[in-house]
Amino acid sequence: MPGKKYHVVKRKEDNKWTVKLEGSDKVIKLFDTKDEAMVYVKQLASNQGASIAVHASKGVNKGRIQSK
Repeated sequence: MPGKKYHVVKRKEDNKWTVKLEGSDKVIKLFDTKDEAMVYVKQLASNQGASIAVHASKGVNKGRIQSK
């Protein structure tokens, strides 16, 4: 059974970075910068043995997962 996966995604309506659990539309927490979101999600994921998917915010790959 696969473990939890958290997604870090930039919201276009307010340019805030969100942390969400895969399969849920509910935002766990909002951040002004990607770096702040990454610090938070890394700690959250390490505490739960979860993985992280970061979505690109610019360019031709916008919205696609850029790193896991």
